[in-house]
Amino acid sequence: MFVQSDSEAVASSSCRCGMSIALVLIITSSEETILVGKLDSTLFVEQQALTLRANRQQVLAGNIANADTPHYQARDFDFAAALKNAVTGRGEGRLHLTTTSARHFQGSAEAGAVRLMYRQASQASADGNTVNMDVERAQFAENAIHYEAGMSFLSGKVKTLLAALQP
Repeated sequence: MFVQSDSEAVASSSCRCGMSIALVLIITSSEETILVGKLDSTLFVEQQALTLRANRQQVLAGNIANADTPHYQARDFDFAAALKNAVTGRGEGRLHLTTTSARHFQGSAEAGAVRLMYRQASQASADGNTVNMDVERAQFAENAIHYEAGMSFLSGKVKTLLAALQP
């Protein structure tokens, strides 16, 4: 989302995981739209990755919480495929809206959450539950590590961008 006031452009990017990034740029040239657009595209992939990591963490936490629920089926999604779809704007990424008038704003809408799949049971259970706590804990820990690494990478990228903008 971009908001412009006088000669100040504010670029902010947020994801459903609660993280929000805001950069304030003092721009007086006619290239302000291009610069802000490039700034948004620079942070877009990281924003999408963190949003998907946060969503996956919730799915895995739900699996762990339902470990003792009879007939519960463990669920997960393919992170790489979901990220590819979100970044390229296909499938479960963004839907482009059609306009019927030249005065309508161009926009896009989220197609919804990622497609959840059921995890294959690694061992039979008497109550039909497919949650394997060892697998879920390992996936949860691995996803948390990737999320923290993504946050560190994004934080470093923002610091680099801010340092480049200093006079």
